Amino acid sequence: MSLNMLVATMRFITRIPVPEKWADGVEFSQYGKGVPYFPIVGCIVGGIAAFVSLLVSQSGGGIYIGALTYVLALAFLTGGFHLDGLADTCDGLFSARSRERMLEIMRDSRLGTHGGLALVFCILIKTFAVVSLSHYPVKELFALLICAPVAARSAMVLAMYRQRYARAGEGMGNIYIGQISGFQAATTLIIGALLVVLLAGSRGLIAILVTYCVVYGVASFFRRQLGGQTGDTLGASEEVGELVFLLALLWV
Repeated sequence: MSLNMLVATMRFITRIPVPEKWADGVEFSQYGKGVPYFPIVGCIVGGIAAFVSLLVSQSGGGIYIGALTYVLALAFLTGGFHLDGLADTCDGLFSARSRERMLEIMRDSRLGTHGGLALVFCILIKTFAVVSLSHYPVKELFALLICAPVAARSAMVLAMYRQRYARAGEGMGNIYIGQISGFQAATTLIIGALLVVLLAGSRGLIAILVTYCVVYGVASFFRRQLGGQTGDTLGASEEVGELVFLLALLWV
């Protein structure tokens, strides 16, 4: 485990300002080795978002504004990286076109109807899920909110391991998709589960296992439709993971 690799991974998948020199010695081609750090990065992102959310809600903003703050903070901390992937993926998949045309649509920078609807539904459902969890004591709620990005980033490995890159040529997702070992995948899933159990106990464990199952199913669907994964589908998998984890907490 390397601090340089952790910092490099954080700089790549978030917009948290970390000095570039802390990642010295890590080449872009090596970023795939940073996958086991995804749960730790998720813990940092979740911790910041949860803190800001509860600061707002507990200082007079109320549970609705606090919940929306949490969702927006997650987007801000990642530069909307994963939401963009979700929107592009939905624009492509729901276009009902050929595989090649779907991939072309996903590359288009313009936002389509399906992508726009996906963003609206994702943000609304996550917000109301957090509202529904707000009856928990503050410390417990803080822990649960940290766990959602941990679970989602851990589950992303299921869209990478033994997958193929759907496009011809190189792409951002190419450094991860099909490039990680079974040991790296298992390590990531286990670290994520351990962090969630430490923070949220058995309730969190059940929720993250549900998240793993759903994200695996979603990744399989992407593979059938597109012939593999892309950077966009990785982002979509992360957003699905956060959404499913928050919803699963409501039933466990």
